[in-house]
Amino acid sequence: MTTSRMRTRATAAPITVRLALPDDITAPAIARSVVREALTDLGVDENSRDDVLLATSELVTNAFEHGERPERLELRFTDGQLVVSVFDAGTELPQLKEPSPAAARSRGLQLVHALSQLWGYEACDSGKYVWATFAIPSL
Repeated sequence: MTTSRMRTRATAAPITVRLALPDDITAPAIARSVVREALTDLGVDENSRDDVLLATSELVTNAFEHGERPERLELRFTDGQLVVSVFDAGTELPQLKEPSPAAARSRGLQLVHALSQLWGYEACDSGKYVWATFAIPSL
């Protein structure tokens, strides 16, 4: 697992964290831990941090459960905008579905949709990545 460290103060240049994700059930917890530390280092308020952490957990869990294998997480902060991207080897595209009220699962993308400003997905050489953006005041 590799990570790059964030600077503690935002500058004009984008700040990026990259994390190689393990191909096992520890991936969401590891991602949350690294993202929590990065957001804390940036001084992001607790409410915004909690929203980003929940969305991160859902995106990584989806990559693990539906994307064949999670590859990496990228966190990018620039000009008050935070983008969380999760890369996986799958080609199946995510779909925002209305879960059955009786279903105990299948609410991950609904949560990402509710918590983020925007979310989407893009194809890439290794499969795809799913991203979500959040407004974070410039620090």
